[in-house]
Amino acid sequence: MSETPATIETEALIIGGGLTGLTLGLALARGGVECVVVDALDPAVVTDAGFDGRVSAIAFASCRMFRALNMWDDLAPHAQPINDIVVSDSRGPRAADKGAAAPFFLHFDHREIGDEPLGHLIENRYTRIAQQKAVEREPLLTLIAPDGVTGVAYDDQGATATLRSGRKVRGRAAFACDGRGSPTREGAGIKLVKWNYSQVGIVTTVEHERPHEGIAQEYFLPNGPFAILPMVGNRSSLVWTERADLAPEFAALDDEAFAQEIADRFGPYLGKTQPVGPRWSYPLGFQMARHYTAPRLALVGDAAHGVHPIAGQGLNLGLRDVAALAEVVVDTARLGLDIGAADVLSRYEKWRRFDNTALALGMDALVHLFSNDIGPLRVARDLGLGIVNELPPLRRLFMRHAGGTVALGGEEKLPRLLRGEAV
Repeated sequence: MSETPATIETEALIIGGGLTGLTLGLALARGGVECVVVDALDPAVVTDAGFDGRVSAIAFASCRMFRALNMWDDLAPHAQPINDIVVSDSRGPRAADKGAAAPFFLHFDHREIGDEPLGHLIENRYTRIAQQKAVEREPLLTLIAPDGVTGVAYDDQGATATLRSGRKVRGRAAFACDGRGSPTREGAGIKLVKWNYSQVGIVTTVEHERPHEGIAQEYFLPNGPFAILPMVGNRSSLVWTERADLAPEFAALDDEAFAQEIADRFGPYLGKTQPVGPRWSYPLGFQMARHYTAPRLALVGDAAHGVHPIAGQGLNLGLRDVAALAEVVVDTARLGLDIGAADVLSRYEKWRRFDNTALALGMDALVHLFSNDIGPLRVARDLGLGIVNELPPLRRLFMRHAGGTVALGGEEKLPRLLRGEAV
């Protein structure tokens, strides 16, 4: 990499070094494209358990990509296979039926589509640790952190970021991986379609006396879905969606009262349960960028789209963006062409936009369908779950799409990384 006192020159400038940004950097570097990742946070901070206690459900195609990027050996000891997913409807613990599930449910069994689990549940900090170890093995990737981007200037030949430290980084293209509130997107004047759900997600870890057998459970309660996601050991991650006006009350409960609320929702199948560690809460909303690209710029992951966690697809959509963008950029670079040219970035947008939008709107429809206790809708949705459960071809299609191997639109081919191949 060439460097002057004022400016670092590179091929790809990646703004944001989170789960999506660093993965993109690794993918490009392994494909032979020189890149710089700039992140505002100290790597030592983001790998601390207190920084982010959340977990992510990593779909099986995303796991293939982590293997292809030489991350899996560091992730495997911390990755809990998801063998089955059971989805059911419930009125919740305060109803007269004390949370009894509807007679219809939907069961996804990984054995229907192959030997791979449906995915793995991994604590975000372990993914960050694996990323940083992989970064150390990639000579074409430079991570500048902590050092934020204060602005980006674009011209016909590339993009130049000015950093808080006074340094500048110039690349042929800039890739914004700086989250839902992306300053890079805002600076480029790209508008959003967005709305909020008047819901808050409460996240914590729960220990239980019985093994979960790698089964993920999702109950649709009137105020929002309640997901129990299996972690390594006799632990599960709880993702509790609650009405925004009620969530602060629940989040502020003392340990004993909070544990009782959790036990009421879990039911008896895992035995005695006990929340452990801190609780996190965050507002839930939908957003979609009106465009994924601008001259010399492409949006990736949460900078391009933000979805409800109802199906655990948020990070996976970002990783699918990474796989598609990396393939487009690497193929272009191997031909000796300009990776920031408009037609190159347009190919990426075409590849990902329809699939992202269709899945995001599908999840939005599920939120509105299930986050209520309206009698006729309840009957219709319960029947729908039961019908899908009795149609193996449709059930398998849903599993493959959630796993990242079937797209709803755009280009038909699957990116090489999602097939587990080198980019």
